[in-house]
Amino acid sequence: MRLGAGLVTGAAVTALLAAGGITYAVAQDSGSDSSKTPSADSADAGFARDMAVHHQQAVEMSYIVRDRTTDEEVRRLAYDIAQTQANQRGMLIGWLDLWGLPKVSARAPMTWMGMGGMAEAKDGALMPGMATNTELDKLRSLSGKQAEVFFLQLMTDHHKGGVHMAEGCVSKCAVGVEKRLAQGMVAAQESEIQLMAGMLKERGAAARP
Repeated sequence: MRLGAGLVTGAAVTALLAAGGITYAVAQDSGSDSSKTPSADSADAGFARDMAVHHQQAVEMSYIVRDRTTDEEVRRLAYDIAQTQANQRGMLIGWLDLWGLPKVSARAPMTWMGMGGMAEAKDGALMPGMATNTELDKLRSLSGKQAEVFFLQLMTDHHKGGVHMAEGCVSKCAVGVEKRLAQGMVAAQESEIQLMAGMLKERGAAARP
């Protein structure tokens, strides 16, 4: 399991090193319809806005658990998630700036995926997989093994929601470099879901049903 966590660290470093090139490349991308600036209601813009919000919560949860445990494996995973997703969030917001599009929308989250009519978000959970405010408060109240288990459960749910959104972009986005970033998110987060399943098992727990 230690080796798996080390591989995640390597992936995070690679993502950080590639960030500048990917952000710049969006203006030069040769993917489908890349010569056109996406519209404010496009899948490209919707994914960028929604995933930026989704990622921000993952960063928040990661920093919470790093203050609630001394376990190096969990702290390393949390650091990797925080750094990778903060970096990707910056790229998504940077693209919205590049396209001259607003970072917020009056439309419901997930509208670009045809899910704008889903049940109204409650207690701060704006999109699938996101933790509620009550759950975040609970995470802040725990420590040690209890904090580790709850974080891993929350982040597993969070990643599953993120994978669903990223797959939507792979299917619907038009800007090639954004589609490739989304595909990379799918691969990385599915790998981390498996890693976290093993970490939960080591702690006598499992993902939430």
